[in-house]
Amino acid sequence: MSIEVNNESGAEVDEAEFAALARYVLDAMHVHPQTELSILLVGTQVMTDLHVRYMDEPGPTDVLSFPMDELRPGREGEPTPAGLLGDVVLCPEVAAQQARVAGHSTAEELLLLTTHGILHLLGYDHAEPEEEKEMFALQRQLLLTFLAGR
Repeated sequence: MSIEVNNESGAEVDEAEFAALARYVLDAMHVHPQTELSILLVGTQVMTDLHVRYMDEPGPTDVLSFPMDELRPGREGEPTPAGLLGDVVLCPEVAAQQARVAGHSTAEELLLLTTHGILHLLGYDHAEPEEEKEMFALQRQLLLTFLAGR
């Protein structure tokens, strides 16, 4: 699995932990081992520009996902085809604000957002209540089992 983590935000983060989480999530979702994923951490101005350009929404957001090959989760013994999963873009400054409100660390919030972004790349969404329930339960399970194993 090729997981590239680039930190252009200036925030201090453990890039290896992001790669380990991504590998864990992709393995759990039965994504082909030759799949490629990019995780990019950016500042608020870059995130604002991306948010306006691609979502037509003002201001920065916490995470954006840009799918490439529109891969979907595989099954045990039936992984997805190899391909380019896409890009997850994170904004540590927004994550830090959300972490304070939620009562946990910025690092934990960024790992949550990374999981959330990867699930979006795999076709999960939360526009409808049932979709939100499914996606958020899966996101929680994946993150908690990753954190329990580290």
